[in-house]
Amino acid sequence: MAPGSPDVPGGPAAPAQPAAPPPPKPIALKPPSEDSVIGRDLKLNGTRGTLRIERAGAGLRARVTLQGAKASNPVESCSVNLGKGELLNLASDGKPEGVPRYTLDAPACPIAFDVLDGAVLVSAPAQTCTIQEADCEADPRGLWGPEPGALLPQAAALEEARRQADRAVRENYKVLTQRAGPQGVRPIVSEQAAFSSDREQTCRSYAREGAHGFCHVRYSEARALALAARLGLDTSAASPAPRPRRPPAPTQADFDPYQAPVARSAPESVVPR
Repeated sequence: MAPGSPDVPGGPAAPAQPAAPPPPKPIALKPPSEDSVIGRDLKLNGTRGTLRIERAGAGLRARVTLQGAKASNPVESCSVNLGKGELLNLASDGKPEGVPRYTLDAPACPIAFDVLDGAVLVSAPAQTCTIQEADCEADPRGLWGPEPGALLPQAAALEEARRQADRAVRENYKVLTQRAGPQGVRPIVSEQAAFSSDREQTCRSYAREGAHGFCHVRYSEARALALAARLGLDTSAASPAPRPRRPPAPTQADFDPYQAPVARSAPESVVPR
């Protein structure tokens, strides 16, 4: 054997093979509760209409105001209270996508929505609702959540929650594609691409989304939970997502023109591992 060969004692060592990347591990986020939306005035894209959910015995009811355009004159806006402003029953449809789903008992506009953390995502009806007696057409689809002014102080915590949600989506998607095998990967890939497109289309309409990212966070969390449900993960014991905290109240020094500005760090969020 030639001197200097890696097989000869004292010769150069063979180059180490790169370690294989660790297999992806599914991530279980804690599913949202109806408590996060009960008693709150939610608005479509943070600005339009009002959807308020209340408890009624063992069930839930909702009062909904839609904003749209007049059917007889589309350039003129209109507003209509479904059920003449009365509380309408909500029928539970279980958790088909990992989060609570409800249908509003309103023949003129049978809204179906998923409950997210502090918001609801309306996915039905498939077409714009026409309320003939009010001469009003309105499309309720999209994310109903807080006004942007209430979200801006939470931007730092929402950014942390966004990283966690995006990571959960990536890891759960990887695990799902691995389990599907070569024959079942294509529809999953197409579905993931459609999710990214739908998220962009939905969230670009939310008021001041670029400043707080609330819609992106909640939409991604819903996708991560839907994938977790398909993977059969138990999310009941999962740690909740970090909750935004209010920034500290300003002090006199913050307003003193003769004192150097005080740099305030963004509120920290504890990310469950």
